[in-house]
Amino acid sequence: MKAIVYAEYGPPEVLSLSEIERPAPGPGEVLIRIRAASVNPIDWHFMRGIPYAMRLQSGLRRPKSGRLGYDMAGTVEAAGQGAARFNAGDGVFGSCRGAFAEYACASENTVVHKPANVTFEQAAAVPVAALSALQALRDKGRIRPGLKVLINGASGGVGTFAVQLARVYGAEVTGVCSSRNVDMVRSIGADRVVDYTREDFTRAGLRYDLILDTVGNHSLSDRRRALTADGILVLVGGSETGRLLGPMAGMLKAVALSPLVKQKLLPFLARVNRDDLLALKELLGAGRVTPVIDRAYPLGDVPQAIRHLEGGHARGKIVITIPGHGEA
Repeated sequence: MKAIVYAEYGPPEVLSLSEIERPAPGPGEVLIRIRAASVNPIDWHFMRGIPYAMRLQSGLRRPKSGRLGYDMAGTVEAAGQGAARFNAGDGVFGSCRGAFAEYACASENTVVHKPANVTFEQAAAVPVAALSALQALRDKGRIRPGLKVLINGASGGVGTFAVQLARVYGAEVTGVCSSRNVDMVRSIGADRVVDYTREDFTRAGLRYDLILDTVGNHSLSDRRRALTADGILVLVGGSETGRLLGPMAGMLKAVALSPLVKQKLLPFLARVNRDDLLALKELLGAGRVTPVIDRAYPLGDVPQAIRHLEGGHARGKIVITIPGHGEA
């Protein structure tokens, strides 16, 4: 089968499309014929091995696995011992290791059936970004009807899901994005849109009960100024580019400051679980959440797709398509 592999850390040029052996599902796993995948910031962090702290997990000098990709959608090809939730031919979506490939194995606990009214490309755009938005708003942000919520980075992968999910929860939603994305962010449900090229939300005099920040382009003190006295700031990623800690540096600052103030400053990383994937499946099937897709690339163009994501101006999600491949 064809797969994207890499043997050293570095820019997108370290990635290559190669022929490798098709995997076999282990106990509790399913083999999935991948029809689409999507790109996340975690992919280029692992590709470059930056921040260096990540290398404790991925390999100090060179990558341990040599495979990238987490989000995918496709059809079940075979099941391993004890895996009984899916049948061959079932359309599914979820997370696995090495999703930039024609086939991959996934735990049956990290995939769910794909709604019939959702394409493979749309389904592949969901897992990491939508889970991040859902868990950040619900579990960390304690979202509920009537809250004033601001999404900084509302036009990005996590942000486009966060705007829609905040509306599902009945919140009053303000999205922050660039001029070219104002109409799109309004179209997916934002009650108010702030164009950051014309207005700084931290200096507008408005206060929010909950801020979900996927960008991290303001100081903590500035963001706290835009919160109510007991408001919650949830940090999902950030703009820090230091080689040692990267976005984790801003999260550690929030952890250190949080006990000293009444406001809650909460760093966040999503976790994949079946219950939340099922919740997202229901919202997708009902049309209450619709993935925003920036553009699609074929499997061999994963390096270009990651380069586009690194540029920081993707609108929604970037998808990798793998249609009609053979059985090699």
